[in-house]
Amino acid sequence: MAHLIFECTDNLEADGDIPGLLKKANLAMLEQGVFPPGGIRSRAIMLRHYCVAEGEHDDAFVHASVKIGAGRSPEAVRGTANAVFEVMKAHFATLYARRTLALSLEISEFSESGTLKHNNIHARYRKD
Repeated sequence: MAHLIFECTDNLEADGDIPGLLKKANLAMLEQGVFPPGGIRSRAIMLRHYCVAEGEHDDAFVHASVKIGAGRSPEAVRGTANAVFEVMKAHFATLYARRTLALSLEISEFSESGTLKHNNIHARYRKD
């Protein structure tokens, strides 16, 4: 199970291709080989109310929260964080070159005993 939550300032909506970012991030997660396809979910929350620095400039930011189930190796966790962050940097490279933009990512593991799940998406990926 993996959830990717991108908080994006709304001044990126017009030329940030946020749907493209979500697709690329999901593919990066799949390429790690440690997450079931049916468990990967991404979404973006466009922020209308925010303040960066002193609030006087048209600054933008994207913060990714990657939440994964516990039990993967430290190398897999770090590899996942690096892979998604590299996707973010590549995706926003053109915007980063022409405007002020802050990118950040945090990854956290949650206990399986603290989650409830009901999901029939996995069945689509089973090879019977």
